[in-house]
Amino acid sequence: MLSSEKKQQLIAEYATHPGDTGSPEVQIAILTYRINDLQAHFKANPKDNHSRRGLLQMVSKRRKFLNYLMKNDINRYRVIIDRLNIRK
Repeated sequence: MLSSEKKQQLIAEYATHPGDTGSPEVQIAILTYRINDLQAHFKANPKDNHSRRGLLQMVSKRRKFLNYLMKNDINRYRVIIDRLNIRK
């Protein structure tokens, strides 16, 4: 689960300017953290299909943010891919 302290830490680390909470980089970082956290849950609970649907929705939303970055600023896209170790 994403605690408020961890969320603030992610926002501070990936923000493009002070007070930034909505840039694609920040949203991708938060979604990536939540996706990775859920992957551990599925190793313990392989039949939890309701949570799996939520995971797929998060992956889809992250993909849309990544596509937006790739279309508008390829350098920012490459940086966030490298920083988060996301496959293309």
